[in-house]
Amino acid sequence: MAGNSQRHGAIRKSKKGAQVGSGGQRRRGLQGKGPTPPAEERKGHPAARRAASAERRGGRPGRDAGPQPELLVGRNPVAEALRAKVPATALYVAVGLEADERVTEAVRIAGNRGIALLEISRAELDRRTGAILHQGIALQVPPFGYRALPDLLAEAREAGTPPLLVALDGVTDPRNLGAVIRSALAFGAHGVVIPERRSAGVTAVAWRTSAGAAARLPVAQVTNLVRALKECRAAGLFVVGLDADGSTALDELEIATEPVVVVVGSEGRGLSRLAGEACDLTVSIPMAAAAESLNASVAAAVTLAEIARRRRSAL
Repeated sequence: MAGNSQRHGAIRKSKKGAQVGSGGQRRRGLQGKGPTPPAEERKGHPAARRAASAERRGGRPGRDAGPQPELLVGRNPVAEALRAKVPATALYVAVGLEADERVTEAVRIAGNRGIALLEISRAELDRRTGAILHQGIALQVPPFGYRALPDLLAEAREAGTPPLLVALDGVTDPRNLGAVIRSALAFGAHGVVIPERRSAGVTAVAWRTSAGAAARLPVAQVTNLVRALKECRAAGLFVVGLDADGSTALDELEIATEPVVVVVGSEGRGLSRLAGEACDLTVSIPMAAAAESLNASVAAAVTLAEIARRRRSAL
């Protein structure tokens, strides 16, 4: 029968009229279409839209785009960042924005610092900021320039005082990171070390929280924190971890005047097991019985203040 013919393009007649046979299409369909393309190459996928948007702005699409400038939004955050001299490349202001004292101050500081002032439509500002609440103003800050750990250690050794570093183990809140950077600068630390993964980076939020300290204190970003702590130990630094169940009380930390790297754990679980094992000793902060724990940035500030006090007393 014609409908059962194996010839390529055979015609099968039915009530609906002549139909072309499969002609091998069914067999080819079983061969598959190859591996699923990356999300950035799939039409309609959010990642593809983001990549196309980055390409239109002059960036490189895909996963290898590298660090991109960030936008800090909101009238208070933008004004605070400019007061703190956070590095910036452009100030965006929505067309027709009703200016208050914060907007006026931001525009004045940007002008004095030679930062480009760009007036754009509110719709364009929505697009650039992802439609988050921006209050008609946004500040573009460049990607942070991290220091290599060997360079950071070399600079600390040449500072004229015993090296003092702060390493963060899984601190994911950029506000905590910014606060730690601010405290580290205030109490004489020579730098901060953070891991690349499962950790906050120096974002626009961290910039603002540091009150400009991130522009004056080097931060090293390392692939493996435990390996970095071992490198610090090899360079002659004592590795001291903050732990509620630490073997030594902070007010008994005799090695405070020696080269030290203070390791601060995450906001929730504290020090990881591997980071704890990499420490020469663990230190607890004496607290009232009613208090369970301290915020990571507060714990770092208290510890750095005690180390600074001991170092001043030893002079």
